[in-house]
Amino acid sequence: MTVHISNHPLVQHKVGILRCVDTEPKKFRQLIRELAALLTYEATTDLLTAPVEVQTPLAVAHAHELKEKIGLVPILRAGLGMVEGVWELMPSSEVWHIGVYRDEKTLKPVQYYNKLPVDPTVQVCLILDPMLATGGSAVATTEILKNWGVKKIKFVGLIGAPEGIALMERTHPDVPIYLAQVDDCLNDKGYIVPGLGDAGDRQFGTG
Repeated sequence: MTVHISNHPLVQHKVGILRCVDTEPKKFRQLIRELAALLTYEATTDLLTAPVEVQTPLAVAHAHELKEKIGLVPILRAGLGMVEGVWELMPSSEVWHIGVYRDEKTLKPVQYYNKLPVDPTVQVCLILDPMLATGGSAVATTEILKNWGVKKIKFVGLIGAPEGIALMERTHPDVPIYLAQVDDCLNDKGYIVPGLGDAGDRQFGTG
């Protein structure tokens, strides 16, 4: 498995604002969208393309179009905030929702929503979740997508913990991870430290 940590100045600048306890939900959502777009740009450099010809106002130009169908898979609910940012880059992407929550006592993932069709409709899936903490939700979602038949899967997040990265590396070493930053550790409640708090609560103003 390859872990890609962005060193882009815009990413690092925006993550600092995102972390700040004084950043209000409206600004927080905006930053989530912007960071999702920036990280997806880095995560999609190997998408396959096919040559095409297009007519410009002056002549025929040789161009390229995406060859693979892309699926965005936000892990509910925090991953929802990342979809719009990615859609701005790839408006034809399909969005499939998978609901996984972390049991607060066991810290294990519990699936509660999955409406995937019987057969896969995309060739590439980007799992979207701002926080890769324990890694349980990312692992469970990856397993769901592999069982669905998707061959090419990537995880796009914002903040990761060493524990979550290690779990993904053990269970799904073929899935690359794209993050803005990796933090120190998890606390006893499974939250990333220093982190940015609960990404879902901070987006939706429910914290």
